[in-house]
Amino acid sequence: MRLELRRGSLVLAVLARLRSEQYGYSLRVALGQDGVEMEESTLYPLLRRLETQGLLTSEWREEDRRKKRFYRLSPLGETMLARLAAEWRGISASLERML
Repeated sequence: MRLELRRGSLVLAVLARLRSEQYGYSLRVALGQDGVEMEESTLYPLLRRLETQGLLTSEWREEDRRKKRFYRLSPLGETMLARLAAEWRGISASLERML
């Protein structure tokens, strides 16, 4: 049950964090610092799926002599983040009243 509850919130967390550009590992660390732990086996497929859906853009760059893939919200991703955040707030408020 806990996994089901977390699943939908992971997309929102990743989109929110990618308002500023990040590469995979730095994103995972930032999410963890915010209390959203995510395994690499969950994060990287999610990033690929969000990019395929047009919500993210990415580019390979060399940093510290290593190639890293940097991700950022696309314009469509920014719109989707705003919509999902509004939906989340509404659901959260309803659940808080019930709980």
